[in-house]
Amino acid sequence: MTAPTEFDERDRMAMQRALELAQRGLDTTDPNPRVGCVILNDGRTVGEGWHERAGEEHAEVVALRAAGTSAQGGTAYVTLEPCSHQGRTPPCVDALVAAGVGRVVFAMLDPNPRVLGRGAERLREAGIEVACGLMAREAAELNVGFVKRMERGSPFVRLKLGMSLDGRTALASGASRWITGEAARADVQHWRARSSAILTGIGTVLADNPRLSVRAAGAEPRQPLRVVLDALLRTPPQARLFESPGVVLLFTSSYDRARRAVLEARGARVEHLADGGDGRLDLARMLARLAELEVNEVHVEAGATLAGSLVRSGLVDELLLYVAPILLGPQARALVELPPVAELAASPRYRIIESRQIETDLRLRLRPPTLGQPEDPSCSPASFRT
Repeated sequence: MTAPTEFDERDRMAMQRALELAQRGLDTTDPNPRVGCVILNDGRTVGEGWHERAGEEHAEVVALRAAGTSAQGGTAYVTLEPCSHQGRTPPCVDALVAAGVGRVVFAMLDPNPRVLGRGAERLREAGIEVACGLMAREAAELNVGFVKRMERGSPFVRLKLGMSLDGRTALASGASRWITGEAARADVQHWRARSSAILTGIGTVLADNPRLSVRAAGAEPRQPLRVVLDALLRTPPQARLFESPGVVLLFTSSYDRARRAVLEARGARVEHLADGGDGRLDLARMLARLAELEVNEVHVEAGATLAGSLVRSGLVDELLLYVAPILLGPQARALVELPPVAELAASPRYRIIESRQIETDLRLRLRPPTLGQPEDPSCSPASFRT
């Protein structure tokens, strides 16, 4: 790899298929990355696979098993650098070497420090041709949370908001069911399902009593961690949060042992978190703690106060905004609480990366300008250990 690799149309089609396979694990692989693999030999697909769940076989192993002896001398296309360490499963590089593949093309280096470059190095030492960088941006986008957690020690934060055409979320009385239509609400379930955690504040728990669970037809879905910021431990023991399977994590700055014991008896996991000096919980430290718990993507459904705090702190990586074609008027509740802005130049700005009509509503995805698209991950020779 002394020069940039040239990829042909066959390479691109195979990697595109590998990315499609990786998408099948979108809701299930957490906390692992979503990975797909395609094996070609003599221009023919001989094996395909994707990683489905943590602790189960990785994409390369599934594809190699499907290919059998036809993998020998073939090319394996993988959306992420094959792992080189013993985790819950054996190293994928060992399986590729044992199968006798002649070439491995992967989209991007694995940002996990335990892997970064080592997988490529092991393959090259075994005499296998290695190429990296094909559709790297698409592969990074598929795993934005995993990449951010590995590189920066914090999960990817996606803030879901629903509003009227005039930027309001509820009537002055607080009535908000339903601003958006049924199709938009069903769409939210897909974003919940792909997340590692669903985050809200105690105000939303007290006002709306949400379940914060994933509701889907068919097989029982994986339930993300449900996280509540509750400085004073005001979460009611009878809250609907506790009715669904999965873990409820309460972050608090309270030392009320009796209250904590009641909530823990209800099934809550309670962790103490220092406040940020303003009486509110330290949001950056909260996210760092979630990263320690292997949370990749945080889906936030909260009121204007917490939403505004996350925005002001620069902790939101993406806005998931549903716009309903109605007007609520100036007395209705605002989308987020922000301090007065003296000049337009000082206003928080976002870049629209996607817009989609969902029946009567509009869904927008927006990111800060610096996060409009992930950068192409480095695949330079210097990135590989020698």
